[in-house]
Amino acid sequence: MGHGIAEVVAMAGYDVTMRDVDDETVEEGYRNVEWSLEKLEDGGALEEPVEDVMARIETAVDLEESVADADIVIEAVPEQMELKQDVFADVDRFAPEGAILASNTSSLSITEIASATERPSDVVGLHFFNPPVKMELVEVVYGSETADETAERAAEFMEAIGKEPIHVRKDVHRFVVNNVLGPFLDEPHWMVSNDEATVREVDAAMVHRRGYPMGPFELIDMTGIEVSYHVRQAGDVDVPPLMEQKVENEELGRKTGTGHYEYENGDGPDYEEGDGAEFDTLRVDAMIVNEAARLIGNDVATADAVDTGMRLGTGFPEGPCTYADETGIDVIVEKLESLHEEYGADRYEPAPYLRELVSDGRTGTDAGAGFYDY
Repeated sequence: MGHGIAEVVAMAGYDVTMRDVDDETVEEGYRNVEWSLEKLEDGGALEEPVEDVMARIETAVDLEESVADADIVIEAVPEQMELKQDVFADVDRFAPEGAILASNTSSLSITEIASATERPSDVVGLHFFNPPVKMELVEVVYGSETADETAERAAEFMEAIGKEPIHVRKDVHRFVVNNVLGPFLDEPHWMVSNDEATVREVDAAMVHRRGYPMGPFELIDMTGIEVSYHVRQAGDVDVPPLMEQKVENEELGRKTGTGHYEYENGDGPDYEEGDGAEFDTLRVDAMIVNEAARLIGNDVATADAVDTGMRLGTGFPEGPCTYADETGIDVIVEKLESLHEEYGADRYEPAPYLRELVSDGRTGTDAGAGFYDY
């Protein structure tokens, strides 16, 4: 992520210093940038010679030297709070007054990271998506003391380097995109755990009937099942038995040769279009909409930010708020209520904001208003 972000910033015409803990690591990152730029040049996607972009990138090991004149510092160290706080405490000592201090964390608390500094109002989350050179989206995440000016300046800089920022106005675990993506993975795992569906039925239905770029099980196999497992544990979210079983058996997906599909001695995802003809896609989509509504109702993000984030960050066929408006928010609420009545699990309780929309007659496009006005 670090060298990817450096590459994007340099491509946009800015001078950037790429710093790491030793010369070997920095040099490896530098060569990775050069390799990536050459690939872009070969494909006609680079507007200037590789050497001109590379000339804007300096490397450093000394932290004080690397941030001394920085307008913005973007941290991309491993996802360990203590490590990030150590880095921010040092950056706080050496970066100029008024510099934006940003973290690329995908889920850790910006508020906690900022507490390691004497200027928490200057600290903001800038969650790039991988790989940064290809992914347009960046989540601009507020800590509890992040100044509006800091977040706005950070968002403006993201736009200047060709990214699409969305504002995450409260420091919630997993931010927006990963929270809304959660039910896309979790609900199918619960259904397969309860013998209500098969892996292939789910993936076939969500891809071929609903238009998602990957099925939930195909996706989690690619990213690593243990990643989702540990994120849920950290957020005190109930883990579906199937997910827990896969982690216990070290069947983590592509990286181990087996997950929900066989990769070492099989063809990987081998579902076919007809496999998902009977699968209840509304159940999964209703849970996704419900999570989006929780965030919107709690003023974490706007409906437009949620939809933009899910389209650009995950390739969803449409944003969940747009989907809900087209389907009918009353239909979504009815589905959630029936699931809650059948299973009793808290996750099926409709979000207060969904109930509020229905109560106000804002049930979607047919009513002229829902998450959006029509």
